[in-house]
Amino acid sequence: MAEHPSYASGIPSENATFNQIPKQEPNALTVDEIPPSDHPMTEVEVEDNGVKLEQSVKLETEEDQKTLLAVLQFLKKNNLARAAAVLEKEADTSNVSALTKTSIGETLSNAEVSSLLSAYSNEADPASYDDNYKMLQKIVESSLDANKWELAQLLYPVFVHMYLELVYNNHDIKARSFFLHFRSSLEDFHHADLQNLASVTSKLQMTGNNFIYSLRSNKFVIRISNESNDLLKRSLQEKNCPLVNNIIREHLLMEIFEGLPRTKTQIEASAGGMCGEPRHEENKAKVYYGLLKEPDIDIPLEDDDEPTDLDTTEGGTSKPKKKKKKEIFSKKNKADPNAPSMTRIPLPELKDADKLERITAAKESLKRVRLGGIDHVAPSVCCYTFTNSLGNVTALDICDDSSLLAAGFLDSHIRVWSLTPRSLRSVKSAAELSVLDKEGEDIFERMMDDCSGVESRTLYGHSGTVYSVSFSPCRTLLLSSSEDGTVRLWSLLTWANLMVYKGHVWSVWDCKFSPYGHYFVSCGQDRVARLWVTDHQHPVRIFAGHFSDVDCVVFHHNSNYIATGSSDNSVRVWDLLTGNCVRIFTGHKKPIMCLAWSPDGRYLASAGVDSQVLIWDIATKVMVGQFTGHTGTVHTLVFSRDGEVLASGSLDNTVKVWDFQQAIWDIDADDVGMHRGHATISDRNYLLSDYPTKSTPIYHLHFTRRNLLLAVGTWINPQSTT
Repeated sequence: MAEHPSYASGIPSENATFNQIPKQEPNALTVDEIPPSDHPMTEVEVEDNGVKLEQSVKLETEEDQKTLLAVLQFLKKNNLARAAAVLEKEADTSNVSALTKTSIGETLSNAEVSSLLSAYSNEADPASYDDNYKMLQKIVESSLDANKWELAQLLYPVFVHMYLELVYNNHDIKARSFFLHFRSSLEDFHHADLQNLASVTSKLQMTGNNFIYSLRSNKFVIRISNESNDLLKRSLQEKNCPLVNNIIREHLLMEIFEGLPRTKTQIEASAGGMCGEPRHEENKAKVYYGLLKEPDIDIPLEDDDEPTDLDTTEGGTSKPKKKKKKEIFSKKNKADPNAPSMTRIPLPELKDADKLERITAAKESLKRVRLGGIDHVAPSVCCYTFTNSLGNVTALDICDDSSLLAAGFLDSHIRVWSLTPRSLRSVKSAAELSVLDKEGEDIFERMMDDCSGVESRTLYGHSGTVYSVSFSPCRTLLLSSSEDGTVRLWSLLTWANLMVYKGHVWSVWDCKFSPYGHYFVSCGQDRVARLWVTDHQHPVRIFAGHFSDVDCVVFHHNSNYIATGSSDNSVRVWDLLTGNCVRIFTGHKKPIMCLAWSPDGRYLASAGVDSQVLIWDIATKVMVGQFTGHTGTVHTLVFSRDGEVLASGSLDNTVKVWDFQQAIWDIDADDVGMHRGHATISDRNYLLSDYPTKSTPIYHLHFTRRNLLLAVGTWINPQSTT
């Protein structure tokens, strides 16, 4: 039986270290950090309002003993020996009778172990499944419009579990007939999941199928009003639908809320998750989405960089009045009340080079073009196009100061270009470095060999397709992830491979550097994301919870959180300190390919195969924007440096710019608090500008510090696609 990612998460070796991040909370997902319990499992102490309670969970019956041994056998068969050993110690299997051990060990097969973990066994008449499902359809159709759309949420999960019950109980022909009869009545966005379901036609195929395991081990969550829930209970009791009642009880989780029923638009906006919508308690954790306070850096302003105001003299003439440096940068230095503590996550200290880089960035920001606003100003776009690439470009990134472009290729190599007149140099030889004056201020410049300057550099090392590349904030390091299951760290000074990080089981789809460096995160086909430290060989956090491939990942601007997008059509936000998932968002109907945080850290944008761009509010925990207009997969998202506009690039050969700030203002005007917990979508079109290309799908977008939009794509010969 295939392992669920929550368990088969590529656990690193016992030498993994965690001294970079404070110890996690007891319920956090950690590796090799939780010591074995000193207390036997038969006595559990629970503290409730200062009172200690004792609960007895002794294995009293033979059935409990059989179940325990079945689980132990399952763990051992799937190479989870450590987990089995801990369970044996905690459960004290010495109390289990020898007869039970012998009978289980001799007669329990893999299929029987699976049956112990299954809830699909049912002796009902196969013909009654059609009747019960038709009755459920009639209940939905005959209900009032106010309740109809909430009750219609039951049709898909009930259909799925009815089909699986028929398959599990060996009614293969009836299951196929049931599937073909009712499949057309379900929403189109379930097409991919229904294709996976249709491939399961026997009980044997259910065992080891990851999709079926996710459905079986997680209840499908449906948010429904109290009014609609009461109507459903009365109708099922009157119509006598025991199979529907059983599936609701065993496989569905009805999350009931007070108030008016949700509208069709609100329900469709949050539908699409493999296991329904997130539960209310899964989004209750507090998220510190504010930005960290900028360090106090003395920023010298040149005469031509200093902004001026006009001051009138006694003679009526005007003379320039210089603003004080303190006024210009005071806004950045104010503490954000929603920001985490500076010491919540250990961050590297700023070096002199980092301070110089921040000074340069601050001075460039003074010349930034203001986008959006009342005048609806659209950005200028510069598009870099790869020609004759024949579809070989698989990964792209541009560094923060827009001076370097990196591309990963299908044949496993990486190439880096300079986007400025300055060539790419390498460090001098060891003999030449030994005679340099190391105390000089320009030591970094004198370390570089001017004679080695070239326009581009090529990096070799991966043994499979390169799926992502990411520059470090200091531009001296480059990350890459590949089909070979590894992440590599490259030096852009020596142009050599520094480190190979192994931990993922299969392909690594994405990797990203932290905005502060030092940390990076990766995600892949093994359905987990991993947090790494550049100077450690093993991951320091493993984020497990998605039901399918984790396709994209991005760091929050304060480096305390990451966001992941998955093929299970959900977006998750994770806390680096605890390792816990603090937000789950559903609404996409197909896999998610890209994510972007707004500059203020409060909003998260996501897009993917379903061609729509969704905006999530981390504070109110709801969807607040839905931008539609693309006709192909959206591969890249980026906010302008001032957060006024959002740009998206797609395989439909277009770049679209959306008036993000206006969309947020409209939501605030409608008072999002009135719809707390429900998606709040405006019907207004927020498309600010559309930039079509002739035949160039856009794979990467980047705003420069002055708000010039850079686009990167690969030209495709239209004749080759016909």
